[in-house]
Amino acid sequence: MTAFLIKWLVNISALLLVTGIVPGIYVDKWQTAAVAALVLGLLNAFLRPLLLLLTLPFNILSLGILTLVINAALFYLASELVKGFHIANFTSAFFGALLFSIISFILGLFINPSPIKPAMNAAEKTKHRNPPKNDVIDVEGNVVDHE
Repeated sequence: MTAFLIKWLVNISALLLVTGIVPGIYVDKWQTAAVAALVLGLLNAFLRPLLLLLTLPFNILSLGILTLVINAALFYLASELVKGFHIANFTSAFFGALLFSIISFILGLFINPSPIKPAMNAAEKTKHRNPPKNDVIDVEGNVVDHE
């Protein structure tokens, strides 16, 4: 629950920053930004995967550019669903969604500095695949020291 609240606060902050930077995107008050961030999160969690799956062939042909259009469409849809969250046109929605993604990613890095695990080198992979075998468990379940 705490992780959800933190992510929600990050998205509220990102949305407020976007409204200050991108012309054509307005939020009446911060409570509206909180609701809009929640709606954006729900749309991105439930509707976005379905849209990406349905448009997968076109997305592959466009080398992923269609994903940006889908993000902008969901951003614009959120403005249609939330009173007090206004987007003037699709161009504003496109750049707002792009900036929202970048800002929320950067803010998320400050909250959780290592969301991506670093790759293991060959020695670490071998160590994980072949752990040292010091103990042996016999048939009766007793641990016998191998050395």
